[in-house]
Amino acid sequence: MPERARSVTRKPTRPRKNTSERSKISKPKLPSYAFGTRSIANRSPVFKAMLENEMEESRRGTIKISDVSYDALRAFVNYLCTAEAWLDEQMACDLLVLAEKYQVKHLKGFCEKFLLSKLNWDNSLLTYAFAHQHDAKLVLDAALSLITYNMDKLTKKEEYIELVEKDPRLVVEIYEAYTLNGLILMFLRILRRNHSQLLSRIALFIIWIRVFICHPC
Repeated sequence: MPERARSVTRKPTRPRKNTSERSKISKPKLPSYAFGTRSIANRSPVFKAMLENEMEESRRGTIKISDVSYDALRAFVNYLCTAEAWLDEQMACDLLVLAEKYQVKHLKGFCEKFLLSKLNWDNSLLTYAFAHQHDAKLVLDAALSLITYNMDKLTKKEEYIELVEKDPRLVVEIYEAYTLNGLILMFLRILRRNHSQLLSRIALFIIWIRVFICHPC
């Protein structure tokens, strides 16, 4: 009887599959989400064009988003559906990239404000380079102002050396902004010193304009 029991429960052996087949079967699937197309179309003109025009996404009813982490994709989809997002610095960067790519303006602005609140001297160069790459103007201007205000410390940063090697054009723009700020400060100092003379000349010019208008030749 024990032998019979074993023979009944024994599973037939299957031929072993080759390594390529096993790897193909075990390949993880990309995460997918189901959500209303109207909600995402209202928040993104890019998605709206995909779903309304004769594109692959419109025919299949599926939008593929690649080159993004699972957590960032989940947070992005959640924002499209609820207009809410929980941010840390990495998530703010990831969502800003997606928001720029798919033109979700409110989310991009939300991420920019968060990154502004985290801006400091230690992360200023990296933040500047990131903002420049993704057209985040608010963050770009704030980071550039912070950098030019601390130009005496700039060349001592490790990130500065890396930036010179990877993207020297950004370094040139930093020095151009610094030079421009210096010229503006110099001009303001001149105005402050000659404030009274300048005001008197402006007053005379205004009087001359009024006389000319009231009593033309």
